[in-house]
Amino acid sequence: MQKAMNISYEIGNKLYLNITNKCPCNCTFCIRNNGDGAYGSDPLWLEHQPTAAEVVSNLMTRNLSAYEEIIFCGYGEPTCEFDILKSTALFIRGNCRTPIRLNTNGLGNLINKREIASELKGLVDTVSISLNASTAEAYDAVTRPSFKGVNCFEEMLKFAKQVKQYVPNTMLTVVDVIGEEEIAKSRAIADSVGIALRVREYED
Repeated sequence: MQKAMNISYEIGNKLYLNITNKCPCNCTFCIRNNGDGAYGSDPLWLEHQPTAAEVVSNLMTRNLSAYEEIIFCGYGEPTCEFDILKSTALFIRGNCRTPIRLNTNGLGNLINKREIASELKGLVDTVSISLNASTAEAYDAVTRPSFKGVNCFEEMLKFAKQVKQYVPNTMLTVVDVIGEEEIAKSRAIADSVGIALRVREYED
């Protein structure tokens, strides 16, 4: 496993922020299972957990205004380092008008042991939450969360509904490899909580 300090990486005209490698899930389709990078990026395994100052220092080498979007999404779950996420978003807000998106597994309340949705207000423009499946059983089988004795599927949906109150552009996502029937069921779940569903293409 090659390790470096690629805190930010570009895909097309978007900048992705790799602020942590921590994640409470071990998803069967996780891109981390396929290699060290994402979509042709340099290795995203971090040699150590970066501090907020290191993340900001990295961003100072970028022209943040040049990107179409800046996205918290790397080889870990961004809300595992929620304070770093927030301070980084504040830095971005203070230096450009580029839209900010958070890609998350939606388990941030469990990770931080408190409800965090209100803290995202004004910090990000879009929140994309991985729905992954249409039932709690299927969700656990696909995401393999580390939290025991907790209905992570319901916690994720609860988080999604909370975030929608503070970040109106909130969406749920699934990967297309789950099949048309499961996608249809997932869309029904998303509709039931009043949140749009986006079907992501799986990249091997």
